[in-house]
Amino acid sequence: MTQDTPRRFPIRVEPRYRAILRIFGVSEGNAFVDLGDELDARFGWSRITTPVANCAQWSIEGPWLALTALGVRRSLRHADVTFAGSPRGGVRVDFREPVPYFFFHAPAIYVTVEDLEGFGAALAALGVPGQDKRRVGSSTG
Repeated sequence: MTQDTPRRFPIRVEPRYRAILRIFGVSEGNAFVDLGDELDARFGWSRITTPVANCAQWSIEGPWLALTALGVRRSLRHADVTFAGSPRGGVRVDFREPVPYFFFHAPAIYVTVEDLEGFGAALAALGVPGQDKRRVGSSTG
């Protein structure tokens, strides 16, 4: 499915974490995911872009502890990348092929978009299956 104009999903940046997130260059204007033919996630100075065709599946997860969730993170265990401005929950998107991110290749990204369900539904509408793991047995797509 081709989408001419990407749909923008702002990343939730809670007011109490704004000061610390400035370390990562995060401001109101550069914390979002654009979703169209590509998934283009920006969070301060960080950015990951991949064709939607490379998105294998998604899941809504969380909430998490702020200490383990906030900022730009790369998991040592799984090598996934996180763009998080809130510990309230996020959407994990798994890639078919790992996506370049600085010196690494990320197999997945977590983004704490404001509209978790809407982002999941938009991915499902583009043919990417997923589920809300916060609710047992629910799935979309």
